[in-house]
Amino acid sequence: MRKIVRMLLALLALAAPASAWADPQYKLLVLAIPNKYHYEYIPVARDSLERLARLHEFELVWTNRPEVFEQDLKPYAAVLFLNTPGEELNATQRAGFEAYMRAGGNAMVVHRALIMPNKDWPWYEKMVGRSFVIHPMLQTGVVTVEDSGFPATFGLPSPWLWSDEFYVTANPHNIDITPVLGVDESSYDPTLIWPGQIARPMGKHHPIAWHHQWERGRVFVTTLGHNVEMYRDPQYLAHLMGGIYWTATGRGRR
Repeated sequence: MRKIVRMLLALLALAAPASAWADPQYKLLVLAIPNKYHYEYIPVARDSLERLARLHEFELVWTNRPEVFEQDLKPYAAVLFLNTPGEELNATQRAGFEAYMRAGGNAMVVHRALIMPNKDWPWYEKMVGRSFVIHPMLQTGVVTVEDSGFPATFGLPSPWLWSDEFYVTANPHNIDITPVLGVDESSYDPTLIWPGQIARPMGKHHPIAWHHQWERGRVFVTTLGHNVEMYRDPQYLAHLMGGIYWTATGRGRR
């Protein structure tokens, strides 16, 4: 009986398409921890990213446990902080991630993952490239492509009508970034915010996605991705996939 089972398995292996047995191109670690503001997106985002991993033949490791940063991160081509800021990591885990980046690791930061308490972890703020100031209410605005040669823009129209929290950011550490997407502040009200808070426009130069080099690695940041429906949207997922592809491989620039 065992011989028959082994023969059947061997025949199935021969009959399966070669792509089914292909090695993944790279390995991506995704950290997504439920928190007060973001939790309902997680099952949808996980399903969508796992489908992208199958489609584009890379290995995705999904976790909500920051303890993974106490392990060897070298096997990962990139680490993606998905709506999960660096404040979730303790001192040991932060040191592990810093060592990973200094050894040539790469990072991708999505939406709330760039928001850190003031002076909590300056190294992380510098890695992100900008510090969060505030955001007005979620509104529909006109997003513009600032770098059409970057993979995270390939699936997007320009201009692109999109609804999100258009973050206001500052550059207290004087970090140079290359903007990928911007937003036209005349297309929404950048001062519309809750009572007791004040939001001011950033002006003509308002980046909402960017990339740069940090330590010895690549960093891609997108401030877009507030609600669950976005993780079902083909254009937004193309934006994420382009960011993942460049962050993990360094390829795709035109």
